[in-house]
Amino acid sequence: MIKAIFFDIDGTLVSFNTHRVPESTAHAIKELRKKEVKVFIATGRHLSAIDNLETLEFDGYVTLNGGYCYAGKDKAIYKHPIPKEDIKSLIRFLEEDTDFPCVFVREHDLFMNYQNETTESLFNLLNFPVPAIAPIQDALKEDIFQLIAFFTEEQKEHAMTALPHCEATSWHPSFADVVPAGSNKSIGIDKIIEYFGISLNETMAFGDGGNDISMLQHAGLGVAMGNAKEEVKQKADYVTTSVDEDGIANALKHFGIID
Repeated sequence: MIKAIFFDIDGTLVSFNTHRVPESTAHAIKELRKKEVKVFIATGRHLSAIDNLETLEFDGYVTLNGGYCYAGKDKAIYKHPIPKEDIKSLIRFLEEDTDFPCVFVREHDLFMNYQNETTESLFNLLNFPVPAIAPIQDALKEDIFQLIAFFTEEQKEHAMTALPHCEATSWHPSFADVVPAGSNKSIGIDKIIEYFGISLNETMAFGDGGNDISMLQHAGLGVAMGNAKEEVKQKADYVTTSVDEDGIANALKHFGIID
């Protein structure tokens, strides 16, 4: 019996085309809550940047690809920052070697070193609030939990040498989410279900991007959206229709979780 379901946001709950949650998805989430199935967000976004779920309510949030987890919207139950030595190394790299736009994600806010056409295009695509611009040295003032690095594939391998205790996952060709090694959405699932007393085999997860693969493989039942990349679909237990074709509602009905 499924007692908890984890949802990615962009391309899963929210359409890239409309920037909205489809009506069928919103109805399905509300039906799950009526049936006392707990619903959780599992996203790469910072909590402050989750601004596209309208009035939908969730029981908790796995944010920053598992690096910061909440019970409800206020109680932090897990934090995993990037080691300080990696941040210092990255700053030296950006100042002395290869420069690229980078968003530094802190506990309560985020900032970036500069914008360019690539970042502007992506923020528009995601309807993502544009971070403040600040000196990269500000990254040393507080813990950094995630980096959104706008490096090319050619730059990526070189840049990651400056971040030896981190790993990068991509769900869009323009950037990668850089997190502490071992931090991913599956870890977030474990922290959430431990807190709520739910077994892993009672969980289900929906996703569409490369950063969703870990949780699709880890959850009791992993569902890839029809708009997901082929590598994501291959790792899922089931592939539903796309976000714009009622994918979440269709899968929940297929498995008899909602009517």
